[in-house]
Amino acid sequence: MTNSLLLYIDPGTGSMLFSIVVGAAATLFFLGKAAWIKIKLLFTAKKNGVPVSQDTNFKQYVIYNEGMQYWNTFKPVCDEFEKRQIELTYYTSAEKDPCFEMGYKFVKPEFIGEGNMAFVKLNMLSAGFVLMTTPGLQVYQLKRSKRVKHYSHVLHMPNDATTYRLFGLDYFDSVLLTGDYQKEDIRTLEQQRGITQKQLVTVGCPYLDVYKENIAKIPAEENHPFTVLVSPSWGDVGILKKYGEKLLDPLAATGWRIIVRPHPQSKKSEADMLARLEERYKNNKNIEWDYERQNIFSLKKADIMISDFSGIIFDYTFLCDKPVMYVNAGMDLRPYDAYDLGDKKLWQYASLEKFGKQLNEKDFANIKEVIQNMSDSKELAAARAQAKAEAWMYEGEAGKNIADFMIQTVQNMNK
Repeated sequence: MTNSLLLYIDPGTGSMLFSIVVGAAATLFFLGKAAWIKIKLLFTAKKNGVPVSQDTNFKQYVIYNEGMQYWNTFKPVCDEFEKRQIELTYYTSAEKDPCFEMGYKFVKPEFIGEGNMAFVKLNMLSAGFVLMTTPGLQVYQLKRSKRVKHYSHVLHMPNDATTYRLFGLDYFDSVLLTGDYQKEDIRTLEQQRGITQKQLVTVGCPYLDVYKENIAKIPAEENHPFTVLVSPSWGDVGILKKYGEKLLDPLAATGWRIIVRPHPQSKKSEADMLARLEERYKNNKNIEWDYERQNIFSLKKADIMISDFSGIIFDYTFLCDKPVMYVNAGMDLRPYDAYDLGDKKLWQYASLEKFGKQLNEKDFANIKEVIQNMSDSKELAAARAQAKAEAWMYEGEAGKNIADFMIQTVQNMNK
């Protein structure tokens, strides 16, 4: 008789076990490497004019891209290094990363796998400066390598830097910001937690720089129908999951073109909900579903946006300068850094209240009338301009500013 034993390892324990294994492997790797270098030094002082003790795996500048959606954040930086003819190692977890198609000579892209496979390589990395959008360094599987001199996080959003999961930015050496306003809350958390202050450098927003160029190239529609873009976040408080038919039924009845752009995570985490809604409206010719990687095509078409707390609100506001309506579905801040700020209202909420109009569930039944009566006042336009000035500084200059900071940091470390 055969007995079977089923074991369950929860994600937290799994992360801890993975960290232990990777830590032990990294230690053995570097100890073995150091021993091998010492042995070589006993027999050879130099080889071809280069000291044999030099780490041949060392990369001066490294970017890590965790997914296709972040390419536009790194493209301006890659372009800048290419223009300056400075070698840049570009590690990516996107097998079809657009970087491979760019024809760069000095930017060297390499696919390093996804998830734990990528983390194993990154945790053993030997580098001068590593730039990434991935938060949670030294918190979960992604650890600081002892052979990396400087870790830098570049924000991939113009909204609050404290909307990452807890301790998301704590263990970086620097954080590159889109606007000066983001500094205060990071400093507050550093003081509360008693951690070392990071370099906080405002560089601008690279992906918005790319979007601005690309959206300007999209031709205007000849016979443009009035268009409402529904672009929510995901999860239980995202308006698509929370309200679904309650919101989309009256919108469909308006006869306007309604573009529904679910959050990319919804396709993974809420596939059943999306399938149900798509089936419900499959015969409604005025409802379109947008799953394009880039959001700029829907943004260009939209006359007004309806959202919740999704960051796409700021893309639309800053790039298109058109009215926004938001449903205050509420966001549980407990898993996020922002929770430790206490009762302080986040910048993104305070700003949205100024340039957007709140849409309540009781308004859904009369949504056509509500939208028609929403005028784009001078006050709303001024509030949009103010938010843009605060959150998207150095417009068009992010790639240059980031490259400058990376190069200057390395130069300072090598003095």
